[in-house]
Amino acid sequence: MYENILNGFSSYILLEKNLSKNTKLSYVRDVKKFLEYCDKNNISFVSIKPLELENYLFSLKNKGYKINSLFRKTESIRAFYKYLLIDGKITENPLSSFKPPRPDKKLPEFLSIDDIEKLLSVFKGDRFNGIRSFAIMDLLYSSGMRVSEVCDLVMESVNLTQLWIRVIGKGNKERIVPINENTAGILKIYISERNLHFANKEADSYLFLNKSGKKLSRVQIWKDIKKLAKEAGIKKNVYPHLFRHTFATHLLNGGADLKSISEMLGHSSLTTTQIYTHLDNRVIKSMHKKYHPKG
Repeated sequence: MYENILNGFSSYILLEKNLSKNTKLSYVRDVKKFLEYCDKNNISFVSIKPLELENYLFSLKNKGYKINSLFRKTESIRAFYKYLLIDGKITENPLSSFKPPRPDKKLPEFLSIDDIEKLLSVFKGDRFNGIRSFAIMDLLYSSGMRVSEVCDLVMESVNLTQLWIRVIGKGNKERIVPINENTAGILKIYISERNLHFANKEADSYLFLNKSGKKLSRVQIWKDIKKLAKEAGIKKNVYPHLFRHTFATHLLNGGADLKSISEMLGHSSLTTTQIYTHLDNRVIKSMHKKYHPKG
């Protein structure tokens, strides 16, 4: 029913919004559900009132949606009305005065240096999958890359001589991420095993491949990291993005400046990176409480 308008909105966010592919798909899904709600409740989305949007969000809250999910859905709907205005489908934005719910500012979790050392001690270099999993885990921690960026790496993006990797991040933004010699050494071991494993087989040009020679999925990386964490005896919930938080936290605690961290993470704004300063303050407070006699 709304196929044409959703296709138009999809094309709009593809060109105008600096978002990841998955986030863009989520925007379209959010708007589709919103339009279905309007249709079911006899609401004209063209002239919707702020109160009607509030009722929609309240209905989602009653279904168990958290505040952060409601915030994203509101952002999707607001982007939709901006598209309608630009495309001439409406003459004024009926939600221009609507104030979205504020998301919770949760401080990201991170691994301790001791946790990292435990994880990096479970290297089993006797099988292709084991070497690949270890190389990915080390790369996630040493570079701060997103798991989607790791999946998208191609062989020619990695320069192990000059110690850098060319990364294509959100919005197709390119950045150069430095790596250390230890990480380069681990990647050399993996690439050697990769070349041997697929010597007489057809394989994609992606750096990290599955057993069939195809691009490795995010789900498989998640599973591999869970397995490594279990073998290392880590009790925390370990997942790929946790290494990105750990990378940023350890750099900040080690004295790196916020702008450099922001550039390495590929953040479009320093505001996004500033959450790690709050995290640093939390660490400082915990240290004071632990070691000060009056803590």
